[in-house]
Amino acid sequence: MSRVINPERAGKLRNQHMRTAAELLRRLGQKPEVDAEARDMVATLIYCFREIEDSIEVSMQAWEKRNYWNKVEQFRAQWSWLSAACGRLEELVRTGAWEQLPMHILPLLPHFVTITINKFTRTPETWAGAYERLMAEYAQQGGG
Repeated sequence: MSRVINPERAGKLRNQHMRTAAELLRRLGQKPEVDAEARDMVATLIYCFREIEDSIEVSMQAWEKRNYWNKVEQFRAQWSWLSAACGRLEELVRTGAWEQLPMHILPLLPHFVTITINKFTRTPETWAGAYERLMAEYAQQGGG
């Protein structure tokens, strides 16, 4: 028996992570300097982007099985920015080049304009300790 893939679930998770990322970007834009909380926020942003990438793959696999090739290609093009953005943020974190954070954040903003934030719903517990977890992950991979 083959595995059942539910692309609707992937879409819901993708939307939740996009909302979290949008809130993080808004909060990062309000920070006057890169402090420990900002580093945690950036690490959480990386985790969100990874989860979004995973959800994209799940959706594309489901559509490929149904031979929805046009939909797959359109979807891939729509999300083509994500992998490169995540890679740039990861490089920034690995090298500790925090002074470059604004020029990595600004190009992301157009991808989040459709998400309206009237009220912050994510609490600081959402990102607390994320930087430390990410650095431990890098150290385990031999890159930190």
